[in-house]
Amino acid sequence: MKALIVDDEARVRKAVRLLVNWDAHQIGEIMEAGSGNEAIELIREHKPGLVIMDMMMESGNGIELMTWVNEFAGSTKFIVVSGHNDFDFVRETVRHGGIDYILKPIEPEAINKAVAKAVAAWRSEAEERSQRQRQSIRLNEIKPIYGERLLSALIDDPVTAETTLRRLVAEGVIPGSAGAARLLLVQTDAGNNPLLRRFGGDSELLYYAIVNICNEFLQPQGIGTAFRYWGGPPEIAILLWDVQESVTELTGKINQGLFHTLQLRMHFGISSAGSLPGRLAAQRTEAAEALLRRNLLRHEDYSHFSIASAEYRQDTGAAGAKPIFADVQEDWKMAVVSGNTNALSAAAQHWTEELSRSGIITPEMLGSWKADALLFRSRLVRETLGSQAESALAELELSDRDNPAPYAGGYSFSLFAWRDWSYALMASLSRVLSAVQVKERNPLTEIVKYIDQNYMADLSLQEVAGKFYVSREYISRKFKQEYGINFTDYIGSVRIEKAKLLLQNPSLKLSQISEMVGFHDVKYFSKVFKKQTGATPKDYRIQVTL
Repeated sequence: MKALIVDDEARVRKAVRLLVNWDAHQIGEIMEAGSGNEAIELIREHKPGLVIMDMMMESGNGIELMTWVNEFAGSTKFIVVSGHNDFDFVRETVRHGGIDYILKPIEPEAINKAVAKAVAAWRSEAEERSQRQRQSIRLNEIKPIYGERLLSALIDDPVTAETTLRRLVAEGVIPGSAGAARLLLVQTDAGNNPLLRRFGGDSELLYYAIVNICNEFLQPQGIGTAFRYWGGPPEIAILLWDVQESVTELTGKINQGLFHTLQLRMHFGISSAGSLPGRLAAQRTEAAEALLRRNLLRHEDYSHFSIASAEYRQDTGAAGAKPIFADVQEDWKMAVVSGNTNALSAAAQHWTEELSRSGIITPEMLGSWKADALLFRSRLVRETLGSQAESALAELELSDRDNPAPYAGGYSFSLFAWRDWSYALMASLSRVLSAVQVKERNPLTEIVKYIDQNYMADLSLQEVAGKFYVSREYISRKFKQEYGINFTDYIGSVRIEKAKLLLQNPSLKLSQISEMVGFHDVKYFSKVFKKQTGATPKDYRIQVTL
């Protein structure tokens, strides 16, 4: 808190400085003025919470200063120090909100008591002002969300729509004369990282900015309102009820404002006109479908009308049938199976050429083609890998995080991005299929499979090596590398695992189990079993059957 001492006598100012216990009152800065005019300048600049002033000064008397403080610095508290015991002066002090009137010579107790009273009053009022400000901020934060919730409910809740409309009319959001309206959806793209970074990664702040820019072109003219739609995924909606100009011209002006501020233009899905509020739900569907069906190859078009609107224009594009994924499916399969980089690149290029051949590409089409591409991948993996398909698909789905498909509904569209995505998808698929197939061709894989199927027979290293046309040294080395044990120990571990399962059947004797898993000597079987498990077959059976 700051304090100002005003007196045309320096010795009086010095006396006040010495007599007041400033630290006890938590006043950290003390200023001085030799006249009322000088005091006004200091008050304007520094806004002290407390002024201790003389009533009679040569330049700018105390009454003039009190009048000015009362009018222009109402939160400042003041104490009058005077050598005149004049009732009129006291009355003026009280009338202008003074805290106290102290006579010279100044008593320490009196001045400190008056300062304490003034400081307490100033702090109390400051806290009230702060609380009102906080409440005002909260109301200002809540009010837009409250309005957005009501406008969203107007679309989503037909049961209460009429009541909600009356409330919005009463609060001045929608004029009572609005009988018909159109609903527009503004295309938002949460994946636009460069734009999002400008807002510190805060998408809510970005949506707030877009809504404000839209409303600069709507609310001053009283023709509509933009708001955050809360009924589904992040969307910005515009409700228009009185448009004298064409909707295309209006969205063009809004886009100029968006470009001026954000350096990009946005797409608008526009519904047909309809009664308010009865058709709003259907109008939102119309606007969303208009955005899904916009031709991404027409980069200059930003206004997209629903089929039901009078302004709708059929986009025929170039001659020719719409492409289907089946047209490129065989190319993709051959490229993936070959694993050849040139073949993969050619297949990706062919796909994008097929996409653009008709002259029309819509977000709806891209979504369908993406789903078809992923279905093709799943079918090829299952067809090629059989029982190992699930693990391969899980690996591919994990790689999708590093290669997400471009967002079909974004602010901009690039065929090159979709070409690169399709190439990466085919390349990763080719790598996974090739890796699994190489593993399948690995002699060790076949040897392990053979052991699992013939563990009960007398398998020797020489016999197995001959069967698979590899050397005994190769088998020994590979088992050590892959499993950390030799060939014989691996067979023993397989036999013991099978024995564990058989021991759960109480009707089988140990001698039978021993024979069934390839041990012809039950004592040797028990010895090996205990070495690997830490328990005899009999003790193990008791443990698992309890």
